Amino acid sequence: MKKLLVFVWFFISVATFAQNDSKRISQYNLEKKVAIQGYDPVAYFKQAKAIKGKKEVSVSYQGVIYQFSSSENKDTFLKNPSKYEPQYGGWCAYALGSSGEKVEINPETFKIIDGKLYLFYNAYFNNTLKIWNKDETSLKLKADSNWKKIYN
Repeated sequence: MKKLLVFVWFFISVATFAQNDSKRISQYNLEKKVAIQGYDPVAYFKQAKAIKGKKEVSVSYQGVIYQFSSSENKDTFLKNPSKYEPQYGGWCAYALGSSGEKVEINPETFKIIDGKLYLFYNAYFNNTLKIWNKDETSLKLKADSNWKKIYN
């Protein structure tokens, strides 16, 4: 009986994690399960710039693949992944705040706010980070709320 209970608990745990991974994969801004278009999430914090990661230095975290520019950055990420993951699944923070839409980003247009990574669309003379900066507090509150609606 005890073995059966352990098996049932294990099966339920695995099924729950698989559902969470599937949800992340379907809602996050990914290309072939790779986040941030292959940019190193730790580099934004440690080097204060966007640095392209390498396929051979990557890790899958809850179904999402992150690539790193160095093994040191990979190890740093693994110690506290939630610290380095981009907000709003890697979608444009401004678009989520202004209209609740999931819009692509330019991984080189970013901002660290309260220790979190925010990414922005920047193409065709439309740098949404500049607009975000004009009303950051309000846009961030709206983006937080909109992301909860999308992701939950």
